[in-house]
Order: sequence, then structure tokens, then C-alpha cells
Amino acid sequence: MSSPGRPPRPPRHLPIRMFQRILIANRGEIALRVIRTAREMGLETVAIYSDWDTKALHTRMAHVAVPLGGTVPRDTYLRADKVIAAAKATGAQAIHPGYGFLSENAGFARAVRDAGLVWIGPPAEAIDAMGDKIRARRRMKDADVPVVPGLVDPVDDAAAVKKAASEIGYPVMIKASAGGGGKGLRICRDPSQIESAFRTASGEALASFGDGRVYLERYLEEPRHIEVQVLFDSHGNSVHYGVRECSIQRRHQKLVEECPSVVIDDKTREAMGEVALRAGRAVGYQNAGTVEFLWSRGQFYFLEMNTRLQVEHPVTEMVTGTDLVREQIRIASGEKLGHGQDAVRWNGWAIEVRINAEDPRNKFLPSTGTIQNLRMPGGPFVRLDLGMYRGMEVGVDYDPMLGKLIAWGQTRAQAIERLRRALQEINVGGVRTSLPAALTVLEDPRFRAGQFDTHFLESLDLSKGPSDHVDLVAAAAAVFRHHRSRRRALQTDSKGRGAWLARSRQELPHGAARSVRTGGDA
Repeated sequence: MSSPGRPPRPPRHLPIRMFQRILIANRGEIALRVIRTAREMGLETVAIYSDWDTKALHTRMAHVAVPLGGTVPRDTYLRADKVIAAAKATGAQAIHPGYGFLSENAGFARAVRDAGLVWIGPPAEAIDAMGDKIRARRRMKDADVPVVPGLVDPVDDAAAVKKAASEIGYPVMIKASAGGGGKGLRICRDPSQIESAFRTASGEALASFGDGRVYLERYLEEPRHIEVQVLFDSHGNSVHYGVRECSIQRRHQKLVEECPSVVIDDKTREAMGEVALRAGRAVGYQNAGTVEFLWSRGQFYFLEMNTRLQVEHPVTEMVTGTDLVREQIRIASGEKLGHGQDAVRWNGWAIEVRINAEDPRNKFLPSTGTIQNLRMPGGPFVRLDLGMYRGMEVGVDYDPMLGKLIAWGQTRAQAIERLRRALQEINVGGVRTSLPAALTVLEDPRFRAGQFDTHFLESLDLSKGPSDHVDLVAAAAAVFRHHRSRRRALQTDSKGRGAWLARSRQELPHGAARSVRTGGDA
């Protein structure tokens, strides 16, 4: 069996001379992801952490770890001044933002640049251009990028919405200009819903993003969420890495992602890739980004551009054999891409499920607690990107994503079966997770046949979950309790405690040689 996505002409990797130490302005699995690639490239890493993350894996695996002081994001990971101060105190020459927190904050990107540091991401001007959906729609229309029919100017009141909706045609979506993640978004199927939807969407947008402006576009029936991974260097070179499908989502948050898509053929993939590159060129883009489209009834339309690395990037890496974080670092150092579009190859299929601390039986509400048990899956072509560990406290102040499970196969059917098997092996004890919902999706015949859209998850009964998975977990728990009792009875240390328990309390080996404090509130 061939390995996932090995390209016949791999990119030429030149030595990184611009910097030797990178600070990762994030936490969890994405921080670990950057640390691992940086280590392979011979680069040192700096982790930052809140009081909540003192024992986190990224804190322990980085070469240097800097406490930010505080427990919640607004006092830690969202404090640009603290992040930059940590970089300067540790001699880091570059900052990788990961995703979330300050990753799409143009002001932070400028502050990093103004501090004399290298920003491993797109120019602040490109972040600005794509961060405002209204301005982005205008730019895309000017660049001949197809957009969903709708307005390119914000609307100020419900009356203006009604007038515009009658011209666009129902159903319509009222969307926050500065928003994302489903916040400040309402769907209206007739004029009677406009006033309430406008007030709610505008108010939610103001509360979430500090910007209450909304605009209008047609709501597409049976839409599928398709996105294109792109890379641009600073020498005018650009490539796309094909499509991902992210239609399995709840409340506009993705749960299952795959590469490629069952509805996109080779000709359409190349057309979407070229449009995505055109979109990036229109804003002077550099580094990694994702151009998102809505696909409906054979047509695709520009939705938005995420000016950062995406959570679902591993499926593209598995299929193309490309380390996207490595490419980000190389581009930020001033190197050329080292390969053209004709060198990109797609091999097999990859599917990813997010491991979220949420209860799918209770409308995906957050689940909190302490991770008491953690059993990992294994086997060929199974990848597990985790930010969690046994004993980790899961709260409500941070993103609920604990990690990602990815499987590759030569065919989509093989990838599904491999991921299904891996899902039956994994067990996270102490908090409820989204894993049963993901398994339900994989076992649904409609998903297996590729017959789904962004509303698919709403059609599933998640009140029980797959019976074989529940039985397997129950059996595994019984076996775990049995072996725990035996070990406690047979293996004791000089104080009468279970030696296995003493060993389990030892910290994992890590590279954090020291913890650096920057001093003061900065």
C-alpha cells in the first residue's frame, strides 16, 4: 500500500536562516502541531500559557514556556502586548498564531511586524480585506470571483432588509459583516420574519464582534460547504491543494471534514482552485489560507476567506503529502514555494472528526470535568492530533475542541471504515464528547453514499448514539476496572500504594528546560 499523498516531486526545502526560535501564540493541539514541525526543522519553540494551562502538553513540550498570568483568554492569549513581550524576553524572532485567538487579528499582525518580529501568516492588509465580509464581497466581485447573489453594502433597518429581500428573492440570510461561526446570522423565508431576524442578528453581531452591521444574501437550498487550501509566497508564486468538504456541521461549526469531496470532479476542482488563487491575488495574499465556497446544484459561490491555517488542514496534508506548517514557516522566512501546481498530487481519501467537549445528546452543550481516562486508537494511517491528557481539567472559558482524529484510505469507503474502527477504540473518560455523534454520521448510509448537505446533522437522532460503540465502551470500561483492581492488589510500593499508580503520576518527558517570566503586567 502506498503512503498518503507522497508527491512524485517533493518541494525543495532550503535552510531557514531568518530565524531559529518561534513563539506559538496559541494553546492545545495546534500549538503542539507547530512545535512538532519546528522541531523537525531544527527550530526552537516558545510556548505561552495561562494559569489554567500550567500542565498542558504544549507547555511541557516546548523548549521554553512563558506564563502569561491569568486564567481566561482575555487576560492571556488575547493580550497582544503579553504575547509580544514573551517573544522578546525569550529571543524568539517569529510568532506563529495558530488558529483562533489573535490569528486573524490584523492589529496583532501589525504589532508583531512593528516589534521587529516575523509574522508567520498573511499581511495585515490581507487580513483586513478578508475580515470584513462586505468589503470582501466587493473585492471578489471586482476580481470576477462568483459570489452568492446579495448586497455589497450594509443595511441599516428592517425596512431596507425587506426591500432588498424582495429583489434578491426568498429565502435570504441576514449576516454579520464582521462575524463568523454562525453568530449574527439569521435565515428568513418570508417577509414576516424580517424584523425579528434583523434585530436579533444585528444585536448578536454587536455583542460578539463590536460591529452591528449586517448585510443580505440569498440563502442557498441544500448547500454544501467546500473549501480550497491555498499557499502564496512573497515571490509571486501560488498553488492550491485541492478541495475539502466540511458540510457536516452544527450551528455552522464543523464536526466532520474530508478531502477531497464526492461532488467535486477533477475539472471543477481545478476551476475552484483557480478561482481561489484569483481571490488571494486580489488582496495581495501571502502564506497559507483557505477560500471557502458554498456549492449548490452544480454551482459554487465565494463565501469567505480564512486568513490562517484551518482546523481541518490535516486531511489535505494526508492526501497531498504536504506539511502545511512547514510551508508556512518557509514562506515567512522569505523562501520560495519550491514547487508549482503541476507537482501537487492527490492520493486517496482522508476524513477528520473533531473531538469536542460537548454532549451531542443534549444539543451539543459544553461538557466540563476532569479527563479521568484516555485510551488512544492506533493502526495504519490513523493520525491523532491531541491537546488533552489524563488529569486535564476541561472548563468553559476555552474552545471545546480537545483534539482531532484523522484516517486515510486509498478510497473513501476505506477511509470511513478505518476512521469508524478508530472511533470505536478511542475513549475519553470524565467528560462527554462529540465522538458518538461523529460515529453516527459515519454509519449513516446517506453519508456513506455522499448524499448530504450542511443540514445533515439536524436530520440525525443523536439521543442514543451507535449501540455497538456504547457496548464496546462499556466492555472496555469493565476490562479497565478489572485490570486496575489486579494491579493494585499485586503491585505495591514500600508505602503500600499501587506502583502503577505512582508511575502514572509521572509527567511525560518534555523539552521545556525552563520557564521564563517576563515580569510585570506586560
